Amino acid sequence: MKVYRVNNIFYSLQGEGRNTGRAAVFIRFAGCNLRCPFCDTDFDAFREMTTEDILSEMQSVVGSPHSAAPVGSPQLVSVVGGFPADIRPFVVLTGGEPTLQVDEAFIDLFHQHGYEVAMESNGTRPAPKNLDWLTVSPKVNEKLEMRNEKWEMRNENCRQPDELKIVFDEHTDPAAVISHSSFLIPHLLYLQPCDTGDAERNKAITQACVDYIKQHPQWRLSLQTHKLIDIE
Repeated sequence: MKVYRVNNIFYSLQGEGRNTGRAAVFIRFAGCNLRCPFCDTDFDAFREMTTEDILSEMQSVVGSPHSAAPVGSPQLVSVVGGFPADIRPFVVLTGGEPTLQVDEAFIDLFHQHGYEVAMESNGTRPAPKNLDWLTVSPKVNEKLEMRNEKWEMRNENCRQPDELKIVFDEHTDPAAVISHSSFLIPHLLYLQPCDTGDAERNKAITQACVDYIKQHPQWRLSLQTHKLIDIE
């Protein structure tokens, strides 16, 4: 049975991008093919979990379903915790880099249990085609320059992103990031001020980000609202 390296599972609100404010179960996968200095993930800590382990823990942090289908059953969950029957519980697969572990069979299983499944990826690898939502946050560095998936990721058979989110600081050139991207560019374009841990620098970065968006209004501002209200 396949096992996954999982850093953490927790229930919170989506803090970034188009789905900001939505209640979501986050599955944070360990391991990444990049090592960005601003990333807030512990890459080395993980538990090995099966899909049954993951589903069980998700239900424990959200609340037990009123009518849960057994693992592998096509019957949908009508209510999970406090979710009305007409709202599918939202799960976000993040990391690390979830495409290193997650495949279409994993997504299918969560669909069978009634979940709407989103993924946050760095865009260097093809994502499962059956995702409900794909956020790509590309990073430009030497590793990305060396990747060889450009043609493959632009192939129409590959899952393309629903939104693009670029972490922005005083050195960011969004046009250059797009030019290095290996996927089709979506209509939803977000710039997110980088959290450096330095309050004065963060303030300057945010102002520079606002100024850039005013000059390039095809972009939108994404704030890390979970940090602003001090939740996980």
